[in-house]
Amino acid sequence: MDARAASTSAFAISFLSSSAPDARQARARLSAQYGDCAPEEADVIVALGGDGLMLQTLHRTMDKPKPIYGMNFGSVGFLMNEYSEDDLPQRLAAARPSILHPLAMEAIDVKGQKTFARAINEVSLLRQTSQAAKMSLSIDGAVRLEELIADGVLVATPAGSTAYNLSVNGPIVPLGAPLMTLMPISAFRPRRWRGALLPDQARVAIEILEADKRPVAATADHFEIRRVARVEVATDHDTTLVLLHDPGHSLDERILREQFGY
Repeated sequence: MDARAASTSAFAISFLSSSAPDARQARARLSAQYGDCAPEEADVIVALGGDGLMLQTLHRTMDKPKPIYGMNFGSVGFLMNEYSEDDLPQRLAAARPSILHPLAMEAIDVKGQKTFARAINEVSLLRQTSQAAKMSLSIDGAVRLEELIADGVLVATPAGSTAYNLSVNGPIVPLGAPLMTLMPISAFRPRRWRGALLPDQARVAIEILEADKRPVAATADHFEIRRVARVEVATDHDTTLVLLHDPGHSLDERILREQFGY
């Protein structure tokens, strides 16, 4: 960071932005005011965009995590703070951390090839054709559902419980709760299965039945693998991600508000 930046900020800041013109312009102004450095040299990363950019930034830095402070230039901005160019170092110093642990997914496709990916929100499995998927669900090696016929199934983190999980009527989980959700997507059989809350130490295995006839794709956030035969999902406790939010607008507070519908 240059001398001017050192005089205006106690933090080495790396600014990242979405491709939106207003976000890119804001990045240029903020970089000029507070200095800019490479993400690997930063004390904190400031992401300018929407929730999509935040997820991209978390994935980009996952192997060497940095605290990330987002400012919203998107539509929803659930993971972001309000945008302001004023007093950024003071906002960063006062920001409250939210700790996230991603999901680790290991998928084996119908050809036997293994793929590893991580997800901050959820791992979802979805049918690829007009035919419903048939799946067997096991928890920690014990079969709990011999056959689920549905459009798919998903496993979500507490942070992801307000996203796709909520849209399939899954429960909202407080951020610090040692839980993950397992939810069917448009279940046909068994009709009365409404999903499960699992301890975050559990390992979920999803076996695709009739995988050639009823192909299924697995997605970890935005990363997709087609024609999977088996998918295992577990919480990656070895990876710790930190989001920063302004006081009174923490991720815990936002998730709590979601539970009361505002």
